Amino acid sequence: MSRHEAYAMTLLLLMLAMLVLLAIRVPVAFAMLLPCLVYVQFSDEITLGVALQRAVAGVDSFPLLAVPLFIMTGFLANAAGLADRLFRLLFWMLGRVPGSLAYVNVTSSVLFSWMSGAAIADAAGLGSVLVPAMRKSGYDAGFSLGLTGASSMIGPIMPPSIPAIIYAVTAGVSVGALFFAGVIPAIVLALTLCVHVFLHVRRHPPRKTAEGIGGAADSGWAAVTGALPVLFTPVIILGGILGGVFTPTEAAAAAVMYMLFLGVCYGTLSLAGLSDVLLRTATTTGVIMLIVAAASLFGWVIARERGPQMVADGLLRLTDNPYLFLLLVNLFLLVVGMLLEPTAALLICVPVLLPVALQFQVDPLHLGVVMILNLVIGLITPPIGLVLYVLGSVTGTPIATVIRGMVPFLWPLGFTLLVVTFVPAISLWLPRWLGI
Repeated sequence: MSRHEAYAMTLLLLMLAMLVLLAIRVPVAFAMLLPCLVYVQFSDEITLGVALQRAVAGVDSFPLLAVPLFIMTGFLANAAGLADRLFRLLFWMLGRVPGSLAYVNVTSSVLFSWMSGAAIADAAGLGSVLVPAMRKSGYDAGFSLGLTGASSMIGPIMPPSIPAIIYAVTAGVSVGALFFAGVIPAIVLALTLCVHVFLHVRRHPPRKTAEGIGGAADSGWAAVTGALPVLFTPVIILGGILGGVFTPTEAAAAAVMYMLFLGVCYGTLSLAGLSDVLLRTATTTGVIMLIVAAASLFGWVIARERGPQMVADGLLRLTDNPYLFLLLVNLFLLVVGMLLEPTAALLICVPVLLPVALQFQVDPLHLGVVMILNLVIGLITPPIGLVLYVLGSVTGTPIATVIRGMVPFLWPLGFTLLVVTFVPAISLWLPRWLGI
């Protein structure tokens, strides 16, 4: 067997082992870690100590400190009732529009995404409030769940985005630049969902008059003054980064302090609530960082077995057209997103695809937005589909109903993906205009 064939066989065995472990419901981190440990055991050149160093090196990064801080920001916004203030403001603004609660759902995701950066947090926070409100106002259960799941995809694209931090650290690009590269794609997705809502409401108008969130609608003054301090959060995060006041990690810490300040001022954050936020933040961060460590080792093993070079050679033999390359990347990542969480998928796929993309002269920021959008779509697709399970859990709905409700929303997501993929200016214009 030639050296090239040996590399290919090793890579194939590693991937098959991971897929088998995922199929039997082994957690993602261990599904990547176990094949690597077997690989180390049979290697004459690598010790367990080296493998441990590679895993630890994956999480030894200052920008990654922003991840737990942005996770905590989202949990604090929910625990302190700050998201409810956004709901009331949006309902006051849109309450007289036909299909108002559906539009509130989409715009809430846009505003809440400035504080959260994770689709799961958005789906949990918005789904627990908006899905019951939409059901009371006569919307179909499938439409309510599907819209909430689809709009939660805005969170990982709009800054601050946890997947963007993971990609930036792995690809060696500016976190701030990638944050701003996601702004216009997120707005395009929100507008596409609003078009879908408009068409749906024309065909299936709600059977009842929309009710205010949590009871009677607030007056205009009360809604504006209640939400205005919350709306200042993105000014702190993005304004601080753009103005050179904060690094993204420091901006995340400032956002946490501001959320705590608002929760104390409003009197809505109790010690028990803060304790729960800290516990949930630690648990979620632990899961993510374990995946980061395992994926770092897995990616290093793949790189050692010349995986990126094989992919590059295969794609360059197949085509020299950058648009066909991006189409193939989309198809590949949509499948990967169905099997792996975005964090793990990014850590494995970025070292493989980025060198090839550079040969096709694809901008790393553009590739980052395309990869993130592809992989977050996997959060609403079985078998992993974590957002599906979160929505089912917080609303008490069978998972089959959630999946059926998501299917009609695949077309606006797919349309947005194609537009963002084949019109690079959508991702690149804002960071270039800002000079970052």
